[in-house]
Amino acid sequence: MADDDTPEEEPKKKSKLPLIIGLVLALVGGGGGFFAVYSGMLFGAESHEKEAEIEHLEKLPDIAFVEVDPLTVSLLDDGRDRFLRFRAQLETPGRYEADVEKLLPRITDVLNSYLRAVELDDLKNASALVRLRGQMLRRVQLVVGEGRVNDLLIMEFVLN
Repeated sequence: MADDDTPEEEPKKKSKLPLIIGLVLALVGGGGGFFAVYSGMLFGAESHEKEAEIEHLEKLPDIAFVEVDPLTVSLLDDGRDRFLRFRAQLETPGRYEADVEKLLPRITDVLNSYLRAVELDDLKNASALVRLRGQMLRRVQLVVGEGRVNDLLIMEFVLN
């Protein structure tokens, strides 16, 4: 039998000092890394964003927007009157702005004539606005000349 007076060996307790040192170093390193990135010392994110923004602003093209007078066009829908309210702007190179403004009455006439000829069923189609926009832009470009109008922006298109 075993002698009861023999003391049992207690396992040695490991020191918690390495764990505490590792935790403190991790916190200091994480905080220092955050500060370096946030202040821009590391990666310089803010300076690159500002440079890109300034570069982008300097490269904007010289364009102007010419507002077309609002149009109200009457349409027939099975014997009852319906109305289309339409408002647009023309995107034009800055050097042609005066030329396009000079031709606005002719542009309004062309758009008014085209919109009156459009069938109401064509307007109800989901892709109608894209198709109409392309048709109207082409007609406007024929009136003012090639290269003087880049785009037709539809500001209001309401069918009552």
